[in-house]
Amino acid sequence: MNDIIFVGLDVHKATVAVAVAEGMRGGEVRQLGNLPNRADQISKLAEKLGKNGHRLSFCYEAGPCGYGLHRQLTALGHECIVVAPSLIPMKAGDRVKTDRRDAAMLAKLHRAGELTAVWVPDAAHEAMRDLVRARATAVRVLGKARQHLQGFLLRHARVYAGKRGWTLAYRRWLTTVRFDHPAQQVVLQDYIHAVTDAQVRVDRLTKQIEDLAPLWSMAPAVEAVQAMRGVAFIVAVTVVAEVGDFSRFNNPRQLMAYLGLVPSEHSSGTTVRRGSITKAGNALARRALIEGAWTYRMQARVSRKLHDRIEKLPQSIRDIAWKAQVRLCARYRRLTASGKPKVVVITAIAREMVGFLWAIARQVEAKPAA
Repeated sequence: MNDIIFVGLDVHKATVAVAVAEGMRGGEVRQLGNLPNRADQISKLAEKLGKNGHRLSFCYEAGPCGYGLHRQLTALGHECIVVAPSLIPMKAGDRVKTDRRDAAMLAKLHRAGELTAVWVPDAAHEAMRDLVRARATAVRVLGKARQHLQGFLLRHARVYAGKRGWTLAYRRWLTTVRFDHPAQQVVLQDYIHAVTDAQVRVDRLTKQIEDLAPLWSMAPAVEAVQAMRGVAFIVAVTVVAEVGDFSRFNNPRQLMAYLGLVPSEHSSGTTVRRGSITKAGNALARRALIEGAWTYRMQARVSRKLHDRIEKLPQSIRDIAWKAQVRLCARYRRLTASGKPKVVVITAIAREMVGFLWAIARQVEAKPAA
């Protein structure tokens, strides 16, 4: 027999709930219970279900358990998809949720073709993405440490007279701050140490990214997208690591939606209502692009830093980047002149940046390997 069996897995740290759906429409759906979440148990399950020539197609929700189960099942020669949890069809009136019911629901929806699979990176890509995310976490910790220090100083009326904080002058000013009570002086020094340690961690992780990026399979894409203004090395690595395979998006609008940069909409009949962006996609990449979009408030020009980045790139990629810069700088001026709030304008610029980044990345991916 070559019948296909659809297997739904509800995966947790210690257990996996299993349900199977026969390949034919309206076929039987059976719950097989729970088994320990161990590689040997998964192998036994696949061997048991695959006897008599049955073809297996597994699915489970993306979550904190990662992609190890997907890699194990595909290595055994079985189909497996990792499902986007936010895109699973749900019944409005369903008020009962258990692991067994979730597994059965996944099996039925998988058989019906109603599940949306996420892109699964290979082990090397996932490792690089983990490093990028670790740096992003370190940057957030650094911001919090600085906020704690500045909040402490403000509570005690120690206000820096300069225009900008965290410059060399600001750090020298911190060494002159004195408190009458020794406990407060200890607190000040502890906050300063926290900021210093957090900055060292960010610098260390940044250096690791710089050292490992040239060895990454996506290094050509990282170099190419840096032709765009506002997309320096860290932004480029972040976007490429989070998006991964640009070719899985048939057009740039799909990538814009994936990054959550398209307007939300609630329309019915003749009524059309559009709201703020969906923010439904990858938050880290979206935030990096929003930050980069602020550079387009200046006039179009090729700075020295940008020139150094694009010097060795093909002319076709440089042409796309210059076209993007001319268009987006003009669009920023036009939208601000029409009275749009700057945050709205910057979001619109970031959305259009995605289209040009997609075009550049697709050009790099289309080139044959040397």
